[in-house]
Amino acid sequence: MPFDLDATTHRFTKTPDGGRQTVTADDPADQAQIDLIREHLRAERDNFSRGDFDDPARIHGMDMPGVAELSAGYARITVGYADIPTGAELTYATSEPDLVDAIHAWFDRQVMDHGDDAESG
Repeated sequence: MPFDLDATTHRFTKTPDGGRQTVTADDPADQAQIDLIREHLRAERDNFSRGDFDDPARIHGMDMPGVAELSAGYARITVGYADIPTGAELTYATSEPDLVDAIHAWFDRQVMDHGDDAESG
C-alpha cells in the first residue's frame, strides 16, 4: 500500500448487501496520507470493478477467503468510491447472498491480517 499503515486505520463494515471499507488518516491534518489513501482506493475500485482482486490477495494470501468468489462474480457487484474528510471509502453491493457472504469473509480476513491498524465497523 502506498500509505503508512501505522498512520492510518482501515474499517470494514458489513452490510446486508455487501459492505463498506473505509481508510482514514489517524491525523486529520496529514494531507499527504489522505491523498495517498484516496489515490490507492480509486485504483482499487477500478481493479475490483474489473474482477482484479490480485492486490489484496498478494498482501493477504492468494487463498484469501472470498477472493475466488469475488473474482468470478465481479460483474454482479457494484463497487463505489467516495472521498471522506480524512480519507476515502469503497462500498460493495450485490443482491446475491453468496457474494455478500464472500465480501464478509474477505472483510474478516483483512481485519485479522491488518491487526491493530484495522477494525470491524
